[in-house]
Amino acid sequence: MPTDNPKECMIWNREFETMPRADLEKLQLQRLREQVERVYHTVPFYRKALDERGIGPGDIQSLQDLDKLPFTSKNDLRDNYPFGLLTGSLDDVVRIHASSGTTGKPTVTCYTRKDMDIWAEVMARTLTSGNVTRKDIVHDAYGHGLFTGGLGFLIGSETIGCTTVPISSGLTKRQVMLMEDFGATVLTCTPSYALVIAEEIIEQGRQGKMKLRCGFFGAEPWTEEMRREIEGKLGLEAFDIYGLTEVIGPGVSVECPYHDGLHINEDHFLPEMINPDTGEKIPLNEEGELVFTTLTKEAMPVLRYRTRDRVRLTTEPCACGRTFARMSKVKGRTDDMLIIRGVNVFPSQIEAALLQVPGIAPQYLIIVDRQKDKLDELEIWIEATEELYARGEYWIEEAERKATTELLETLGISARVKVVEPKRVERSMGKAVRVVDKRAL
Repeated sequence: MPTDNPKECMIWNREFETMPRADLEKLQLQRLREQVERVYHTVPFYRKALDERGIGPGDIQSLQDLDKLPFTSKNDLRDNYPFGLLTGSLDDVVRIHASSGTTGKPTVTCYTRKDMDIWAEVMARTLTSGNVTRKDIVHDAYGHGLFTGGLGFLIGSETIGCTTVPISSGLTKRQVMLMEDFGATVLTCTPSYALVIAEEIIEQGRQGKMKLRCGFFGAEPWTEEMRREIEGKLGLEAFDIYGLTEVIGPGVSVECPYHDGLHINEDHFLPEMINPDTGEKIPLNEEGELVFTTLTKEAMPVLRYRTRDRVRLTTEPCACGRTFARMSKVKGRTDDMLIIRGVNVFPSQIEAALLQVPGIAPQYLIIVDRQKDKLDELEIWIEATEELYARGEYWIEEAERKATTELLETLGISARVKVVEPKRVERSMGKAVRVVDKRAL
């Protein structure tokens, strides 16, 4: 990566974030062995899984022994709902969070006081990666409540000493007013909601009145095209973040100012890459499924948690000075892949193709259907910008033709593309619903 144009790269905890790889791996092994010992003696689910493999805590002698351990899946967490994976008593738990859950029981995670301290630490690292300091005013528009996003950023910004506005999501007109009145310099929310906020700012004619300089966006996949859209409309630098409720929440990884992958807090979360079909380890720099083992979490640690997220990992040095492994932006999930007429397609690929077309806004809905005895049908609603819509029907139809061609050339599939009026696609205050698969209804 080029380093002839150095950027300001603040680091919250230089001792750990810049630790030599050899020292980091020694620390990881020590913490891994302690964690396996802990769950073996306190969590019946893990003791049974380890016994079935003929593995005991003493069998973990190197990081290469990681693949001796059993995987943990979201279903395992749901099957042990709510507290079956606790290592101790609820008396030691100071916080409970849970994922929203689309089917069945939600996945629950618990935090001891030490877990909360670790969360505060990794979230302080996250914000500092964007050069955030106590002089900043953080507008925290992630959802607050059982969802980990908003309260994760709250604890991180307060740890740094920022002035924090824990506004949560929704009531967008009010959000814009307070961002201007309070002088917000940092925005945290989902990327789709960032665009909703941007639309409201533009509609109110307040573009030149905001002081935003950076934003942290995650909880849903987003493309480089959407990054450019957010940065252009909000006038800030956009940082991708990554986290999972099952691991800790936000704070697992974040981009630095070089935007060359997301640095994983490897002293707390041990990553590995596997083939999603076979479960076998794959080398660095190959695309596969990301798996995490929590090294320091007390209340509800997880061994080899299958995230279902498709990424690449690298341990190549970064110009920012951090030595942690970096993951690519999430390229899709192993379980949200659409198979359309025999072609494997991820929504993020469709988004990237559509946003190559001038006059198209990054608000869309993918509809997949199949009539009886017919092939799969793919229809995509994508919003026009105000400028395109004002030009009239001919230019809208031209955009539809271009989008259809772009999809065919990029993905090898045909689709009906419908360019709709601005704000036609339903907005989300949290994670955007991008796909409606009627085949499964």
